[in-house]
Amino acid sequence: MPDATNNLGRALGGWVLHRMDLGGVVAARRFARSQVVTASIERVDFHAPIDLGDIAVLTAYVYDTGETSMQVRVDVTAERPSEGVERETASSHLTFVAIDDEESVQPVPDLAVETDEERQLRAAALDAEEPPVP
Repeated sequence: MPDATNNLGRALGGWVLHRMDLGGVVAARRFARSQVVTASIERVDFHAPIDLGDIAVLTAYVYDTGETSMQVRVDVTAERPSEGVERETASSHLTFVAIDDEESVQPVPDLAVETDEERQLRAAALDAEEPPVP
């Protein structure tokens, strides 16, 4: 929408990052079945702009866990339905910590990677954690 774009008619990076954090929260909450807080956001890569009128689509999934934390991969694509075009626009890795009703950290379930698709997603996310060599 216009209020989320810059003077070039493209989505503001901060707007995209906010949505990435929210998408990560949803994936982490579903996995942990509890409230979560953002602990860190690793490198954010902006691959292409999201133009005014595009539909931003977020995909987020937990790909690794610790005792109380979850690593979540978030990918953003831009879709232009009138042209049948979809392109990758941004990606990041976020860490969330599960908390209880008193806002103390609490354990998260173990990650079960059971299907080929889940194994491929996890492997791709782990590979993408490595920063590109300049």
